[in-house]
Amino acid sequence: MGISSFFKSVLDGGKVDVSSRYEILRDAVSGTMSHFHKVRDRETSQIVGLKVLDKKKTEQLEMRFRGLDKPTEGEIAMSFDHPRIVTTHGHGLTTQGEQFLVMEYLEGPGLNSLIIGRSELLQGNRLTLMRQAAEALQFVHEAGYIHRDICPRNFVCSPDATSLTLIDFGLTVPANKEFMQPGIRTGTPNYMAPEVVRRKHTDHRLDVFAFGVSMYEMFTFELPWQRGSGDGLAAMGNGQTTPTPLEEHYPNIDPKLSEAIAQCMLPDLEKRTQSIKQFLSTIAKVKHEDRAGEG
Repeated sequence: MGISSFFKSVLDGGKVDVSSRYEILRDAVSGTMSHFHKVRDRETSQIVGLKVLDKKKTEQLEMRFRGLDKPTEGEIAMSFDHPRIVTTHGHGLTTQGEQFLVMEYLEGPGLNSLIIGRSELLQGNRLTLMRQAAEALQFVHEAGYIHRDICPRNFVCSPDATSLTLIDFGLTVPANKEFMQPGIRTGTPNYMAPEVVRRKHTDHRLDVFAFGVSMYEMFTFELPWQRGSGDGLAAMGNGQTTPTPLEEHYPNIDPKLSEAIAQCMLPDLEKRTQSIKQFLSTIAKVKHEDRAGEG
């Protein structure tokens, strides 16, 4: 069965025995809601990424949106066609009733790994990576979605850290009023906007906040506030204290970049940068990440 006929059968409602279809080349990386494998498609010989969603956790998440006709992660991911967003080739159900996605396999470290390792690869590449991350997120927003889990873990860098790709739409929802009601606290706690933590009405600006926190961390290797333990309660302090000025961690940063990042992290929704498009416009004339122009 060729790849096109295979995905036609999936879309027509067929289930797939992924253990027979795919040869696992690398052990699974376990996420909060899924397992991800590097695999070889036995039918096409392609090397691809196979993401299998945890059935119980996925059902619990989807229960929050019961009756709202929420698209699946696979349906959302398949709708994106952008050079800075991971390409999803197909999706369906396994013979065990689990949702799965087949996507391009990205070689390279997660941005979070480079931050944790204080990698020298980031030096001179941060401005480029920041623009690419913003362009990917802008595309998601203009397509009518809120990502809801923007953080360094969900950007995969090229091996030389000169480019990155946005991944993981497991928490992504349409930017419609029924999906922005108070009470839905999903995301990665250290990057959650105050309105998410406090279960208030949300919109795409929660992604702007998480983006700002992620970029602050990329430049400084530190969060703008004390790192939490990983649960929702740990995020209650997000935005409650003024972050240490970015310049204290990264003295040579271009002031326009520092100001633009700080503006994304403002707890007041009306004072916060209103869109990623606005952020990109703000930094459009910045040529180097360092004020001295050394990049």
